[in-house]
Amino acid sequence: MQPSSPSLSPDSPARSYPAGGLAFPHRDLTGIGQLARHEILYLLDEAEQWVELNRQSQKRADLLSGLTIINAFFENSTRTLLSFEIAGKRLGADVVNMHAATSSVKKGETLIDTAMTLNAMRADAIVIRHASSGAVRLIAEKVDCPVLNAGDGQHEHPTQALLDALTIRHALGLPKGSDLNGLRVTICGDILHSRVARSNILSLTALGCEVSVCAPPALMPAEIEVMGVKVFHDFDAALKGAQVVMMLRLQMERMQGQFIPSPREYRHLYGLSLERLAKAEAGALVMHPGPMNRGIEIDSQVADHVERSLITRQVERGVAIRMACLEVLTRRARQLPGWEPLGGENA
Repeated sequence: MQPSSPSLSPDSPARSYPAGGLAFPHRDLTGIGQLARHEILYLLDEAEQWVELNRQSQKRADLLSGLTIINAFFENSTRTLLSFEIAGKRLGADVVNMHAATSSVKKGETLIDTAMTLNAMRADAIVIRHASSGAVRLIAEKVDCPVLNAGDGQHEHPTQALLDALTIRHALGLPKGSDLNGLRVTICGDILHSRVARSNILSLTALGCEVSVCAPPALMPAEIEVMGVKVFHDFDAALKGAQVVMMLRLQMERMQGQFIPSPREYRHLYGLSLERLAKAEAGALVMHPGPMNRGIEIDSQVADHVERSLITRQVERGVAIRMACLEVLTRRARQLPGWEPLGGENA
């Protein structure tokens, strides 16, 4: 059983966009916060074709043939790096992965020096993941090609938010062009340290969702209400009426000090079990950006639920979204009609 579909805005699903490069007038994708509502929908709609391609036996389109994409990951990652690598290769690009463990940054090179080095290699797009908030924006200001944020510190993870929105739209059976107006979403977990939470709040509220956040007081950012969300510390209360429940990982590696009494106590108060999920709306869907701490923030019975869990579908949509972002951001380099180079400072 699925939750009832949200009410759609009057112009959905037949949404129109400005022509050519005005549909997405940004050179880079460093965060959801830089995007207008119609620009978010434009990227979601562009990803639809790649969802279909990725389900075919032949999964390659050579739109980016001859272009070089550098995945510069200064922070360890498996699924995000793999997703971007697959996305670039399925579009026909030459993809080079730079791992943090072997980078000169580990030997004392500054981030600006690394940015200048990458720029000198004449990449056509650079995907950056970094442990420091703002590092991606800094690199984007120093290079001549599009930069895509694959996660920076506690700031943003824009493609995760985009793939989550696309996953929800598909799960609800909504057509291309649809927003998520009126959908009730509860995000629970380590909100304080989560760039995924921040990007999802920006994306989901822009698409018309009613977003609630739930966490222990120590893991809830101060004044988060200004982002247009309802704040809960009682998970059972936060689940009431929720149509989508998004769980977040406890990011122990970012915690300095005692944020929770113990993992066992956290599970008791904030873990998602089938019994607790029953407090949400009937048929509520479950999401998790991964990797999961099974038995802490989410039980295996919930994570692996065939009808309710969207977790593997999130992974699938991730490749499609990243293909869309890479394809759109390189249109000016490929000199597509209507996608003239941006003048002046980057949008």
